[in-house]
Amino acid sequence: MPREHIFDEAEYERRVARTKERLREQNLDAIVVADPANMNYLTGYDGWSFYVHQAVVVTPDRDEPIWIGRDMDGDGARATTHLSDDSIRAYSDDHVHSPHDLHPMDYVAGVLEELDVADGRIGLEMDAAYFTAKSYMRLQQNLPDAEFEDATLLVGWIRVKKSDQELEYMEQAARISENAMRAGLDAIEEGVPEYEVAAAIYEQLIEGTEEYGGDYPAIVPLMPSGDHTGTPHLTWTDRPFEEGDPVIIELSGCRHRYHSPLARTTFVGDPPAELQETADIVVEGLEAALDAAEPGVKCESVEKAWRTTIEQYGLEKEDRIGYSMGLGYPPDWGEHTASIRPGDETVLEEDMTFHMIPGIWTDEIGMEISETFHVTSTGAETLAEFPRELFTA
Repeated sequence: MPREHIFDEAEYERRVARTKERLREQNLDAIVVADPANMNYLTGYDGWSFYVHQAVVVTPDRDEPIWIGRDMDGDGARATTHLSDDSIRAYSDDHVHSPHDLHPMDYVAGVLEELDVADGRIGLEMDAAYFTAKSYMRLQQNLPDAEFEDATLLVGWIRVKKSDQELEYMEQAARISENAMRAGLDAIEEGVPEYEVAAAIYEQLIEGTEEYGGDYPAIVPLMPSGDHTGTPHLTWTDRPFEEGDPVIIELSGCRHRYHSPLARTTFVGDPPAELQETADIVVEGLEAALDAAEPGVKCESVEKAWRTTIEQYGLEKEDRIGYSMGLGYPPDWGEHTASIRPGDETVLEEDMTFHMIPGIWTDEIGMEISETFHVTSTGAETLAEFPRELFTA
């Protein structure tokens, strides 16, 4: 039995049914799902086992998906999913990093043969982080009569609209994000090493709230500081903070693998006027974009509201300012589907969720203030309640 019913069995059945419908629409006989977030979405499987090959196979006609993983992880599938024993398949450990010309995809190919799709059209998540070139080659070698199709985003597009229970977990993640951000900002001061701030953040990410704990996030807290705030994806070092340091914190609480990212910027000492002005512009642009987000509006129109606002002040930003997100495993909490950027004509629908992060990064300055929002029937509702301002330490 599952150690904890994160979702009831009916929700997984609805997700699998929608996946089967997409398979029929795209004339696919099966899909091999390798993204751990998509595996979790379809079955509930949750374990730190994605460093070895694993998959979930869905066909249009079989009632349940089939989970495939390492032998020692089979009991993990029994603990975290509602799947029957016949739908949990485990390969022997000699397939792992094998010197004997064995590969986990050899076993996956055998399951596909058993499902009578060895000569069918099989969808693969070719751009998933843990689906390797060798995985593709071994499937081709074992199933020479199959026709493989790129189905990287098939499940991702099903995930973009969240159920009430998913939204509840994201709201709980937002409470954790607030606590962790507050802890990080409070810990920053002159002379404190960066790693101590990272430790304070991590303590709150795991401790969670008085009602529930947190999980490990798909992305570690990002914390560029000093001259490096124009480089948004740096983490922490041993360096003590110095007076005159700007510091960006981007983090996310995680609850049952669901995230609610949040970014804020602080300054050690009295911030220069340029940084304060940039913060005020970012907040104004962010709020304009949030005001523009509602059902029926295209992603590119939301970005345009941001861009039109900051252009009044002579600023521009070429990067996207947001993306669909929610359920995630390392290395990413994004869904890799809709982006808030020019040219993205995805129409917003109720119960979509996005991380909007309209940062300004130049060679001289970096400023991030972000929000995770839920598209409601009337507009955008942010999940976190945290001041939108430039903080000081």
